[in-house]
Amino acid sequence: MITTESALGLVGFYINGEWEKPRGRGTLPITNPATGAVLAEVPYATAEDVDRAVRTTHEAFLKWRDVPVVDRVQALYRFKALLEEHAPEVAAILTRENGKTAEDSKMEVRRAIQMVEVACGMPSLMMGDSLNDVAREIDCKTVRQPIGVCVGITPFNFPAMVPMWMYPFAIACGNTFVLKPSEKVPLTPTRIVELLAAAGLPAGVLNLIHGRKETVDSLLHHPLVRAVSFVGSTPVAKYIYSTSAAEGKRVQALGGAKNHLVVMPDANMPKTVEAIIGSAFGAAGERCLAGSVLVAIGEAAGPLLELLAKRTEALAVGDGSQAGIEMGPLVTSDHCKRVAGYIDKGIAEGAAPLVDGRRFKSATGGFFLGPTIFDHVAPEMTIAKEEIFGPVLSVIRVKTLDEAIQLVNRSPFGNATSIFTSSGKSAREYSSRIEVGMVGINVGVAAPMAFFPFAGWKNSFFGDLHAHGKDAVAFYTEQKVIMSRWF
Repeated sequence: MITTESALGLVGFYINGEWEKPRGRGTLPITNPATGAVLAEVPYATAEDVDRAVRTTHEAFLKWRDVPVVDRVQALYRFKALLEEHAPEVAAILTRENGKTAEDSKMEVRRAIQMVEVACGMPSLMMGDSLNDVAREIDCKTVRQPIGVCVGITPFNFPAMVPMWMYPFAIACGNTFVLKPSEKVPLTPTRIVELLAAAGLPAGVLNLIHGRKETVDSLLHHPLVRAVSFVGSTPVAKYIYSTSAAEGKRVQALGGAKNHLVVMPDANMPKTVEAIIGSAFGAAGERCLAGSVLVAIGEAAGPLLELLAKRTEALAVGDGSQAGIEMGPLVTSDHCKRVAGYIDKGIAEGAAPLVDGRRFKSATGGFFLGPTIFDHVAPEMTIAKEEIFGPVLSVIRVKTLDEAIQLVNRSPFGNATSIFTSSGKSAREYSSRIEVGMVGINVGVAAPMAFFPFAGWKNSFFGDLHAHGKDAVAFYTEQKVIMSRWF
């Protein structure tokens, strides 16, 4: 077994039940965002590596699809038990390579385990329908069958949870799977796959490779790949969707977001501020559900921003592995510079910095940027329109709820939004009229549980069936209708 703990080690591939340390490929250093220290090197899979991984996964599928579903989920039950046992270890690895706080990492691992719990219910979730005597002496039933080799391409911001949106459901349905996690954070998914292998999953049912665009393209074009799941930015999601669909593959591609937090004057301001802090600055804003635009309605702006600025300035920023830290670093130096560039852009376009995160200085090095709030942001400004994916919150002031709804609905994104109010009428009107897939009412991060779909709209999602929940069962299976008559 390859350990993910050794400094300057080479992260391995897992193909057909064997761990490999591939040599002679290009590699990328994996760094601790809090210190800049190199943790390991990740190799890029070549087209030949991809072909070998997919072909062995296809060979495993021909056997795995015939395993009864009640037996398939037994490996997931054992996997869940191992995840529970090793949850603190997995969370620590996650914090070390991603930078999020220890508490955030623990919650992410818990969400990952919940996905496995739901997938263990596949004997019920895969059940079809039946009806006798649909015509004279003719009965009809539907069954769900697996589709084949499925691929998951996952992002850096949730290396434990997002892969679990995919492969537990796919495997429980009788498919086999190739996982290509983000090359920025390969240690967490590698450790989790070690636990899955220890749970007794047969060789080839899940293969793990690493890489960048060449690796992804080889997966998208491989003739044995039947379905592709992706989470990442909107431009890449569009590319994944169009390329995979053109190849005749089933695809779900989750893209970026620009999530609005709408605050009414009757909101509970202290609790609303805490929810906004968690939404905008949790995980350093590197979440597709992060609140990015704060829409203050009427008289809400004054008391809201006074409390929010004070709380933001007191936010504890530092190495996420340390106790008491509320926000960690950004994932890489390049990404940190990119987000700082958006702050520069906001000032250049005339927004007023209420809190400027560029002033934060870390004593440990690393890729840090403090939380930033802009006031008096105009809807046409860059920081109000583009996904920043960092701890930057833009405040737009409007007069009425109707104006807020129109503002949110003009966005090309439709991932998540939240309204903060004490009025059931306002909450109902907002949730009914808003053109967004996930809506929170007095909830800062409207993240659905594993048994509901992750329902992004517009440019936040490309495909027909969403991740996890009942949609995942439909995505990873084909329905077959069987009509029978006996003479």
